Amino acid sequence: MEDYRQLTEEEIQVLENNSCWAEDWTAVNVAEDFKPNYMHRVMLYGEVNIGAFSRSVEVSKGFFKHAGINNATLRNVTLGDDCLIENIGNYINNYTIADNVYISNVCTIETTEGATFGEGNLISVLNEVGDGNVILFKDLNSQFAAFMVKHAADKPLRDAIRRLINEEIRRTSPERGTIGSNVKIVNTKEITNTVIADDCEINGASRLSDCTILSSLNASVYIGTGVICENSIISEGSSIINSVKMQDCFVGEACQISNGFTASQSVFFANSYMSNGEACAAFCGPFTASHHKSSLLIGGQFSFYNAGSATNFSNHAYKMGPMHYGTLERGCKTASGAYLLMPAHIGTFSVCFGKLMYHPDTRKLPFSYLIAYGDTMYLSPGRNITTVGLYRDIRKWPKRDVRPQGTQKSIVNFDWLSPFSVGEILKGKKILEKLREASGDNVSTYNYHEYVINASSLRKGIKYYDIALRIYMGAVLKRVKKRLGAIEPPADTIGKGDWADLSGLLLPVSEEEKIVSNIKSGEIESIDEVIGKFENINDHYREYQWAWTYQLILDYYGLAELTETDVERIRQDYITARRMWIAEIRKDAEKEFSMGDVEPEVLENFITQLDHEVDFEN
Repeated sequence: MEDYRQLTEEEIQVLENNSCWAEDWTAVNVAEDFKPNYMHRVMLYGEVNIGAFSRSVEVSKGFFKHAGINNATLRNVTLGDDCLIENIGNYINNYTIADNVYISNVCTIETTEGATFGEGNLISVLNEVGDGNVILFKDLNSQFAAFMVKHAADKPLRDAIRRLINEEIRRTSPERGTIGSNVKIVNTKEITNTVIADDCEINGASRLSDCTILSSLNASVYIGTGVICENSIISEGSSIINSVKMQDCFVGEACQISNGFTASQSVFFANSYMSNGEACAAFCGPFTASHHKSSLLIGGQFSFYNAGSATNFSNHAYKMGPMHYGTLERGCKTASGAYLLMPAHIGTFSVCFGKLMYHPDTRKLPFSYLIAYGDTMYLSPGRNITTVGLYRDIRKWPKRDVRPQGTQKSIVNFDWLSPFSVGEILKGKKILEKLREASGDNVSTYNYHEYVINASSLRKGIKYYDIALRIYMGAVLKRVKKRLGAIEPPADTIGKGDWADLSGLLLPVSEEEKIVSNIKSGEIESIDEVIGKFENINDHYREYQWAWTYQLILDYYGLAELTETDVERIRQDYITARRMWIAEIRKDAEKEFSMGDVEPEVLENFITQLDHEVDFEN
């Protein structure tokens, strides 16, 4: 955009000859290089600023039309250079439009009094009838949303966060709706009180009302046919298509919402995929997927999660086959705090008579399966550690992060073994050892709450947990030596205590508590500072991890300090455990092949991949 001047008498004459009309020609200003002959049948009300029409606009692949305004009514509009505005059925009112914008066959684009552009909207996730616990604003990420949900009962903290967010919104919110550069809006009925950033395409949408669309050149947003989106924010690289109905939602970067999916009072972050089903009061963290029409995500907190239909809550059954979409990595949590399906990080997997079964105590036995036979529920602790499904998941998730650099607002830590998950493994191993100590070795089953653990399953569970612990400790030592050049004690104690998972950010609980304290005290004075704290914690993850792991190693091996001899012993234990792990995964693959579900070449390729695991031992 550029400075504008008033129209000349000659230009006004040309415009009038082209069936153009203005309520007041003196309120119409144009760019220095403005050419009136590219405007036809245009009605102008209020203050209107119009850019130059100096080039053609590509309206379809290989089809160019010259910039201009045809068959349109504009009121209080500022228009940049080289835009093509045509066939506006009703009007464009109170909008600022940047350069190189194509708008065609649209009914109404308008900013009305009280527009919020979707920001400041208070929604309730996890509990669809509860008090609001997440405030929507354009810089929201999965960590901040999880932080708000987790600490919603802390009223001083809640009030301080709302004050910071409201201050940010007041500082950055535009006075009226804006449409960024290189935007294409065609065949759309209504756009009201919506901010549309650069390089967005809206094609065939039914209604966008009080929304913010955060698009950019490297991460454009596409809004497709039949979409109705109200009081919502859509982030970079996302697509909303095929009659999606969305109200009071936040869509994070690189998400896909499609095929009639309906969402209300829900948040979706980082590479989530939603199709056909429904979400209500759902917290869908990074890599949450739902494909089926019968899937309803309601009142739950999810991440690295694939919602199935009926008993198909996890795709671990699809192990080596081409249909393996993914499984629960971080899992799902209900409003009550009970963890449902968490084979890969914490919790258990369970299917019983086509119904989802859960109990809060199963969280203490991570990576487990829970299966019902009749009225008896059998627990196989740690079983998922050695499955083909987990092995594939560990490697596939980082490859599926399609967010371009510069648009990765939500932090995603892909470590499957971390102080957070390994801490749960330690608790699970101790539980199994206490059960064995209490009942002895000469029993066929052990009882854990209302669950039955076969003796063989208990022994294997301890073995699997021990394998994971030794793999983790050896891997961390290897990484520390590579990073520091030698194995040295941690320089700080931060990280030695409990850890938490803030929807993708793995962090010491002590650091989370500091953020809580600093927000409440006023030491943190802006939203940028809060987000910066999360980023800083993630930047120091390896340092905090080493502090925690160093203490784990001393406790596990009964050491006062770590010598070179100890380091070599741990390295050998790591190699041995890793080879045992790969051998167990190989057995799982061969078992699957023996069932006739896998082609020989698929098994052969997978075994070849396992054989190359020795390349990563050193």
